[in-house]
Amino acid sequence: MSDAVQPTAAEVRAAAEAVKTALDRHLAAVERRSGEDDPAVYEAFNQLAAAAEAYDELLYDRYDEVTPFEIPGTEDALPPYTGPEEPNALSVLIRRDYAVAEPQRLLAQAQRVEAADYDEGADGEGSGTVHGALGILFGEFEPDEIASRHKEFGLEEGDSTLWVTAADDQTDPGEWLEAPFEGVDPQQVVCRFDVSTVFDDDLDDEDTAGGTRRRLTADSAGDIEDELDTDLDEDDLEPMDADR
Repeated sequence: MSDAVQPTAAEVRAAAEAVKTALDRHLAAVERRSGEDDPAVYEAFNQLAAAAEAYDELLYDRYDEVTPFEIPGTEDALPPYTGPEEPNALSVLIRRDYAVAEPQRLLAQAQRVEAADYDEGADGEGSGTVHGALGILFGEFEPDEIASRHKEFGLEEGDSTLWVTAADDQTDPGEWLEAPFEGVDPQQVVCRFDVSTVFDDDLDDEDTAGGTRRRLTADSAGDIEDELDTDLDEDDLEPMDADR
């Protein structure tokens, strides 16, 4: 790094002072916390993490030295749950990443689908490109079916995540379709499931195809989980109507 863009010694010292201040604030928040998921502690933790990271970067840029501190990644926890105790609606947010591992297999599968549709009057010209083939296959098959049969379609699994968020009321039809993942409040997330090969070293996790699956929950949503964990006796269950 050139001297022209290096931080000054004063900037490094100011960053160190910011760490000290953030450390004091974090300890004070912990000492007066109201519970395990006190938002003030969570905010103080984030401020301390940001200050420590900024100091570490400036220290390295100026003196080529690092700190012994490791800041936990935000993926290891959810913020305290602040959503409704008894949600009337929920949203399930899913993202699955794939690599196009075998383009020819992908094109062949799309051509089979297109051939069947062509007999019914389709134009039969969309499967000649990967872009067109993806449109055909994802239009024909449900995402869950593609996930379970991805190798047949020449795809290779990458990371995936599923978030369950709670709400008081269901949104109006068409309200979020233009930006489906915009404005998600992490504090409304009841639970989250991640799959990635980066978790393969976590021995306590459940292995799944394509990586290790981790279940993250907002601890303060425990009341919701407790309500769902009911002990029903057989006498409490309504007999199933065999004709239904």
